[in-house]
Amino acid sequence: MSENREFQLGTIGALSLSVVSSVSIVICNKALISTLGFTFATTLTSWHLLVTFCSLHVALWMKLFEHKPFDARAVMGFGILNGISIGLLNLSLGFNSVGFYQMTKLAIIPCTVLLETLFFRKKFRNIQLSLAILLLGVGIATVTDLQLNILGSILSLLAVVTTCIAQIMTNTIQKKFKVSSTQLLYQSCPYQALTLFIIGPFLDGLLTNKNVFAFKYTPQVLFFIVLSCLISVSVNFSTFLVIGKTSPVTYQVLGHLKTCLVLAFGYVLLHDPFSWRNILGILIAVVGMVIYSYYCTVESQQQKASEVSPQLPQVKESESDPLISVDNGSGMLSDGVAMENGGGKGDSYVAQAAQQQ
Repeated sequence: MSENREFQLGTIGALSLSVVSSVSIVICNKALISTLGFTFATTLTSWHLLVTFCSLHVALWMKLFEHKPFDARAVMGFGILNGISIGLLNLSLGFNSVGFYQMTKLAIIPCTVLLETLFFRKKFRNIQLSLAILLLGVGIATVTDLQLNILGSILSLLAVVTTCIAQIMTNTIQKKFKVSSTQLLYQSCPYQALTLFIIGPFLDGLLTNKNVFAFKYTPQVLFFIVLSCLISVSVNFSTFLVIGKTSPVTYQVLGHLKTCLVLAFGYVLLHDPFSWRNILGILIAVVGMVIYSYYCTVESQQQKASEVSPQLPQVKESESDPLISVDNGSGMLSDGVAMENGGGKGDSYVAQAAQQQ
């Protein structure tokens, strides 16, 4: 019970950290981009990841976490894929209308569900309705225009697929290699940062017709860049933490909650225009999130009940035969733990993911 309570508190803490840090960095970047004219989003993201890696390196030096090397090819492929997905999302925004870009972000959830169903045989029993309500609400609140073009559509499709695969890999790598979110982030950060640092200036120049190295860096611009990089450490850490403790779908649901909060904070703090459509969409999205949370809780309880019930006959058998040796008993327990915590990469992953949702 204590371990379960600690896991729940850890999950709540990760979700809260993700929401607070993401909303903070959106407000900071909005001031940096809209007010100060620093429109080089991809290059800024590479700086975010570089600062995150340096911060984690200091934390490693202070022995706040343990370095755990594992499959170098998996880490490299994961890091490069993450960097490419960020670049594609920025390109999608640049070559599409804002409304179509929001539709691209909404498509990540059904695409993730489809991929996990096909390749991991994960079952999404009762949450389809809640996800549909959530997507409908966010769509009403954020999607304003839908201007289609072939290049923009192709970029959006590639952005959705790469983002889904990268987020699923974030979850599966942590479970397969038994590494923490901090260990995975520390090892993959250099590859993500290097990928974006190489393609960032080119993409930003293509989208803005400006040179990031020729920009006039005033003290105010430098202050907001440093602030954005510091907040990004928390954003990147909480992203890996949330996906590791829950699932890619739950992380996307949380992302849409952050979208609603950004709209609300933008209206309150920055006096952005706000209409009845925004309010209606946010309310519908909140209803979808509540239903999603309810079904996730129910499925988690059912999963725990199904795991506990097969163990009852074993307990009774051991009580009825006190002559069973201690060695045999401990052997049975250790085998049980090994089966539960994951050695198998297929069915055990599905069970863990369903339980964590």
